Amino acid sequence: MLHLASNSKSRALLLKKFNIPFKQQAPHYDEEQIETKNAKDFAYIASKGKLESAIKEFGLETPLLTADSVVLSTNGELLRKPKSVDDARRILELQSGSTMAIISAMHYKTKNFYLSDVSATYYNFFKFDRDDLEEYLQSDLWRGKAGGCMVEGFCKKYIKSVQGNESTAMGLNVERLLGWI
Repeated sequence: MLHLASNSKSRALLLKKFNIPFKQQAPHYDEEQIETKNAKDFAYIASKGKLESAIKEFGLETPLLTADSVVLSTNGELLRKPKSVDDARRILELQSGSTMAIISAMHYKTKNFYLSDVSATYYNFFKFDRDDLEEYLQSDLWRGKAGGCMVEGFCKKYIKSVQGNESTAMGLNVERLLGWI
C-alpha cells in the first residue's frame, strides 16, 4: 500500500490499472510559487515540493508517492494548468497540429528508500477539429490538467505519433515505478 499524495484522477486510474494498492490524499502545496521556465525543472520542483509537504503532513508510515506534469510546446513555452476557458483554448490551439512534450516527475519515498524520476513522452498531433475542441472546452475536463491535455481522452483521436509511455503523459511513469515497489 502506498499513499498517493495527489488529487489527480488520472494518477489514481493508473495505479488501479496496474493493481497497485493505494490511498489518496494530497498535501497542501502551492505550485504557483515556482518561477522556472524550464519544463523538467518545473515538474521536478513541484513534485519534490509536494513530497516535502506530504512528509510533514502525513509522515512516512505509508510510502509516499508524489508527481507533477507540465507540457512543453514546440516553441518552448511551458504550458501549465489553464486558468480559464480562454487560456485552455489558447494552450490547446498551440498543441493542435504540432509536436509537444509532456514531462512528468515523480518521487517515491519510504523510510529506507527514495526514488526520483523525470520522464518525457512526445506527441505529434493532427489538427484539432474546432467544434470538437469547443465541446471539450465546455466540458471542463481540461481543468487541472497540465496543458489542458487529456491524451487518454480528448487528444487521443488526434495523435499522429507518440514516443514514450502513455502513463508519463497521464502524469505518472508507472512502468518506472513498478521496478522499485
